[in-house]
Amino acid sequence: MDKPLKNPPPYPIASVDHALRAATILQMEGGATVSQIAERLGVARSTAHRVLAMLVYRDFAVHGEDRVYRAGPVLELAAHSQSLASRLRAAALPHLHRLADLLDETVNLTVRTGDTTRFVASVESRQALRVGSREGMVFPAHRTTAGLLLLADLTDEELEEVYTPERYRDRPADRPDLARLRTELRRLRRNGFAVNKERSERGLVAVGVPVRDRDGAALAGLSVSMPSVRYDPHRLRSLVATLETSAHALETDLTVAR
Repeated sequence: MDKPLKNPPPYPIASVDHALRAATILQMEGGATVSQIAERLGVARSTAHRVLAMLVYRDFAVHGEDRVYRAGPVLELAAHSQSLASRLRAAALPHLHRLADLLDETVNLTVRTGDTTRFVASVESRQALRVGSREGMVFPAHRTTAGLLLLADLTDEELEEVYTPERYRDRPADRPDLARLRTELRRLRRNGFAVNKERSERGLVAVGVPVRDRDGAALAGLSVSMPSVRYDPHRLRSLVATLETSAHALETDLTVAR
C-alpha cells in the first residue's frame, strides 16, 4: 500500500488554519463578508474580523467600501473569478449539504489540474469522529479518489503527457508507475466508481463517482470520506448509488445553468 499523505499535524495552530481557510475562500469564490467567513470557519465574528484584517495587512485580501473582503494581489485568482471550479462549487453546495445530511459523513467535490487535485468544496459530517474539511487542499491526483476518477477519463497518450519524466526530473520517486496506474484506471472505468482505502491519509476511506458534462467528459469527482473504522464494504453499492444520484442531479443543474 502507498504511504499515506497529509496526516494532520500533531500540534495544529487554529489561528493559522483559520487564516489559510479564509484565504482559500476568497481566492476560490471572489469575496465574502465577516459574517460569512465567521460562519464558514465556525468562529465568532470578532475572530473572523481579526483573521481578515491580517490577510489585508499581508496583501492576501482587500477590503472594499461595500464591506466585502476579496482576494488580494498575493492570490492568483481575480476578485470576481468565474472559473469552472467556482461555478462547480456554487452549483454543488446544495447537493453536498443534502448528501452530508443523508450519509452523515463528510462529502467533497474535487477537480483536477495536471497531476494534482484540489478540493473545491467540502461539507463535514456532524459526528464527533469525522473527516475534517479538505476544502482548498491539494493532493497528487493518483492518490485521491476523485483524482483517480478524473485520470481514468484520459487516453493513454493524455496520461503520458500528465506524467512526463521531465516533470519529475527533480523528484523521480513521486512519479507513479504508469503501467500499474493504467491497470487501475481501466478497472475504474469498468466500475464507474473509486474506493480509496488510506491512500491519501491514514485512517480514512473514501468512495467517489465522477461528475460529467453534457458531452460525457468528467468535470469533477464527488466523494464521501469517513474514518476507516466506520467503513462497511457491504454498504459500498448503496454508497455508490447514493453518490451517483447526487452526481446526476448536479449534472442536470450544470446543464440548465449553461
